[in-house]
Amino acid sequence: MNSLVDAEMIEALYDASQAGTQIDLIVRGICCLRPGDPEYSKNITVRSLVGRYLEHSRIYRFGREERQYLIGSADLMPRNLDRRVEALTPITDSALQLRLDEVLDVLLADDELAWVLDHTGAWTKVPTEKGVNAHVSLQGLADARGRFAISGTPAV
Repeated sequence: MNSLVDAEMIEALYDASQAGTQIDLIVRGICCLRPGDPEYSKNITVRSLVGRYLEHSRIYRFGREERQYLIGSADLMPRNLDRRVEALTPITDSALQLRLDEVLDVLLADDELAWVLDHTGAWTKVPTEKGVNAHVSLQGLADARGRFAISGTPAV
């Protein structure tokens, strides 16, 4: 998402963390949640990817064994949740779910554009070890899918 500032959503995430749920968030901009605090958010990580593209995916994936997927337009902000018409829709097609997993896997693997937020509110650059740039990787995947759609031949 772009921003996470809605107090009710943040409290719900804290409650889930305290109940033992592992939560990995990708928040491009403002994030009022404080991850990694041993008392209330020890199971939450927050990363941000800032690079060439300003727009970003709003993908919500829940669960481990039986996953549920939602995509939508809303960021978790009061203006979006309380005063706008926003939409989230479930993705039930298994092929599309695999594509969403692919996007999330790339975003979570990025170590060139990624920063992590700590419980003090400080952002720290993720060390570049694997050289994964999510924007380059996702652009390459989209290009390969486009070439396959045109030629019918899988990219090498």
